[in-house]
Amino acid sequence: MNKLNGIILAALLLTGPWGFAQNRGVVDISVCNLRDRAQFTAEMVSQALLGTPVHILESDPDNSWPLVQTPDGYTGWVHRDAITRLSADDYSAWNAAPKLVITAFETTVRQEPSRKGEALSDAVAGDRLVLEGRRGAFYKVRFPDGRIGWVSRRDACPLERWRSGLDNSAGAIISTALSFLGRPYIWAGMSPKGMDCSGFVRSVLFMHDIIIPRDAGPMAATSERINSIDELNPGDLVFFGRWASAGVPKVSHVGFYLGEGRFIHCLGLVKIGSLDPSSPEYDAYNAGRYLFGGRFLQLIDKAEGYTTTGTNPYYSE
Repeated sequence: MNKLNGIILAALLLTGPWGFAQNRGVVDISVCNLRDRAQFTAEMVSQALLGTPVHILESDPDNSWPLVQTPDGYTGWVHRDAITRLSADDYSAWNAAPKLVITAFETTVRQEPSRKGEALSDAVAGDRLVLEGRRGAFYKVRFPDGRIGWVSRRDACPLERWRSGLDNSAGAIISTALSFLGRPYIWAGMSPKGMDCSGFVRSVLFMHDIIIPRDAGPMAATSERINSIDELNPGDLVFFGRWASAGVPKVSHVGFYLGEGRFIHCLGLVKIGSLDPSSPEYDAYNAGRYLFGGRFLQLIDKAEGYTTTGTNPYYSE
């Protein structure tokens, strides 16, 4: 097959047999890997959680690997089994349907409303499914592909109730960050199963319904820079890297500031370090590459790239 024919075939497959453009989709597995090329051995560049709405930009000639864009603007290739393609109407219906938010770090969606029911899927904190009802100690849920399952009520919460109870103060965000302690580092990871440094920040904030830029560099470039450590507040971001020529920062790492020189970050695993040489938690490596801090909470819904799932357009189309 030549390149032109491949492009034509991909376009026909993307359009679908009824003529509508199937250029929308929803993640259909607990954690979906985005890759830099259309193959399983390609480098992972990010992840998206179950229930995340995505835009489909193109597809490979075999229609096996769609190229998708996530609500934070990130793009990557995903295997077709990881998402369900939807028409524009079905995509809107998915977004409008009542949702259930997984609040436990890990849980199992079962085929019956019983703890002994066979597994249908795993799920992690931040995953979202359509809420179909309730029976006893279980919520009835629907996956993007139409599968029906049951989730323990202790592991999830209806979206609107969850939102109404959110505390998005710096202290509450720090408490959530501390609950991740010991979880493993995975390059490009962005879920409780494993995360990189910026994926840790993003995962913590997503548990507060907050979306900010995906990577440490854009976080540093768009947040309000705090140059003095003495002016940092708990909950601010702290950035690490090196200074290039002309005073341009090359940011390569990020975490949350805890106060008194302490910070929490993901490097190897989620852990606490300190910039204070007298502290038993002193992290000489990161103290040596500390750049500056960044304040961001005041930017939510006021600056480009800083949204919630209630205001991000991907969730309302």
